[in-house]
Amino acid sequence: MTNKPINLFGEVLFDQFPDGSCVLGGAPFNVAWHLQAFAQAPHFISRVGKDPLGDAIATAMQAWGMDLSGLQRDSEHPTGSVQVMIDDGEPRYAILPAQAYDFIAADELDTEHFGGLLYHGTLAVRHEVSRQALAALKARHRGKVFLDVNLRAPWWDKAEVLRLLDDADWVKLNHHELAALQAVSGDIKIDMRAFQSAHGLEGLIVTCGEQGALAIDAAGNQVDVAPSPALQVVDTVGAGDAFAAVLLLGINRGWNLRLTMERAQSFASALVGRRGATVQDNNFYQPFIDAWALT
Repeated sequence: MTNKPINLFGEVLFDQFPDGSCVLGGAPFNVAWHLQAFAQAPHFISRVGKDPLGDAIATAMQAWGMDLSGLQRDSEHPTGSVQVMIDDGEPRYAILPAQAYDFIAADELDTEHFGGLLYHGTLAVRHEVSRQALAALKARHRGKVFLDVNLRAPWWDKAEVLRLLDDADWVKLNHHELAALQAVSGDIKIDMRAFQSAHGLEGLIVTCGEQGALAIDAAGNQVDVAPSPALQVVDTVGAGDAFAAVLLLGINRGWNLRLTMERAQSFASALVGRRGATVQDNNFYQPFIDAWALT
């Protein structure tokens, strides 16, 4: 099977944990990292500072075999970093303003990448500069758009997010974000259908933490998945990104919705058994590569 290209736009940063450890993060980067491990050769578009953290990101990407052509360097703004605090097993984030990923430059975009799937979130378009770069990218994109909603107060605007939803084909968000973006009835499946209809979506996925996730598509298919009750959790940082990576993989390879959701849940369940949002060990991915016939 020849895979269509997957382009990912948005933030890359370092998650800094309470124990002093630093782990590469940022939802689009995490998704791209997993897709690289799954032999999808993603094209990742972001911006980092001309500083030691930016060098570390470029080095890590190169070592992982990732394409660096979409990684811009910024001499004025620092590489992104986020303080992660864990409360009752759930992460909280202190996100700094004016990071390099806020200034992705439209005139530095690689004009060769415009087909296949385009993934982006909502955090990286909090600033007008990156927002304009995404608009320029979408204007020439020929293919599906996957929006991964990540509402981080105070870094989002409802009107802007609603515009992004109207441009998307597939959307992933959590149940809290669904309630923040439309009035809800208390019946999540009814609410999902209303949301899908309002924004003309091909597919909608709503994650519900330890209760799993639900998906619907334009054909009327509906799928629920849930993690095992015996799941061993180290932390949940990046679980949604792991889930999103396999959603993109399934869309790209033409898997049906149920298979895609089941595989996404399986991979996310494995990821929460590790610290942080990325895993620098190919052996972690190999059972999935073998089971899903990705080689």
